[in-house]
Order: sequence, then C-alpha cells, then structure tokens
Amino acid sequence: MPDIPDWLTAKLPPAARHPGLAIAELGDARSLGRGGFALTSPAFDAGEELDPCFTAKEEDAVAPPLEWSAPPPGSQELVLIVEDATSDGDRPQCHWLVWGLAGQRGKLLEGEVPPRSGKNAHGNSEWLLPDPPVGEKRQYVFQLFATDLPLTLMPGASREDLVASIKGSITACAVLTAPFTGVEADVGMAWDENETD
Repeated sequence: MPDIPDWLTAKLPPAARHPGLAIAELGDARSLGRGGFALTSPAFDAGEELDPCFTAKEEDAVAPPLEWSAPPPGSQELVLIVEDATSDGDRPQCHWLVWGLAGQRGKLLEGEVPPRSGKNAHGNSEWLLPDPPVGEKRQYVFQLFATDLPLTLMPGASREDLVASIKGSITACAVLTAPFTGVEADVGMAWDENETD
C-alpha cells in the first residue's frame, strides 16, 4: 500500500493517515485549503471526539452539522466524502457520500438531508453511524471537494462512481477529522415489577 502524500500528512493525525482516503487520490498540495477553503463543524473542533449523538451509541443519532467557507471562483459544486481512516484494507470504510451542494459558502445542519447522497459502506444512502467496538478509537475524516463542473450523478451512486466523476475537476479541497471511541450503549436500568423488598 502506498504512503499518504507529504502535503496531506501535516493535516491529519497519525492514526488518520490512510493512503486510500479520497483526498489522497483527488487532492494535491495546491488544492488543499486553496484560497482559504476550510471545513468546520459547530459541534466539534478538529481532532475533538464526536458526540455520541452522531453515532450508533444513541437511538436518535443523526449526521453532524458542517460549515464551509467560500471555495475559489469558478467552483460549481461541492462534494463531501466521509471515511473511517482506521479501516483495514486498501480503501477506508465510507460513511457518507454527498453532492449537489452549491459551489459557495454554506452548511449542512445537524441531521439535514443533503441534496444528493450515494451509497455508504453498508449500501445505504445516508450517514453511516460510527459504531466502533467498546474501547476502540476510530478516526473519521470529513473531506470536502470543490469542483469546476456540476455533477450529473444520480442519487445512490457508489464511492467509485463519485470519485471517478470528479477526478481532474477539483478546484480546492478541505479536511476535518474527528475521532470516536466505542462506548457501552446506554440501555438504562431495567426494573422487575414483581420484585419485592
């Protein structure tokens, strides 16, 4: 497996440096953060643990909110790919594929349904809730790409289809990482109504 490119190394914690990340394939030193293009979240800082409300550890979990600055002029559309960089294998596990976002400053609200979404690693077109084993720390990498062409992909496309459709058209890219450590699910206390003192 090849090493992650040098221009990306400084932007990722050591545990998140999977060479198969989409940004390693699609981005380069010139496009990363070009023109101040940046991806942030009002729910967590870069490198801060995801709240369980965005994971499989809570029953009503949803996708986290995200915000981004304006991409460079000429950007037509924005594409979001979220991957688990601690996955084994050549490709990290895909948690979210989103496109159809306007090529301008914007945001996705907590739990908002995006304009277009593709198939995650489980074959569903939605946010794949992080669910690491108890005590295991995983690194989730949120990757945002600005493209100079609008996409014609239909909803439900695969990661491979999405990556192929934007390759060579990236005007800028940005990255945001957030770990999550597996915890016990909060099942509450079960009471036996027949129990007596």
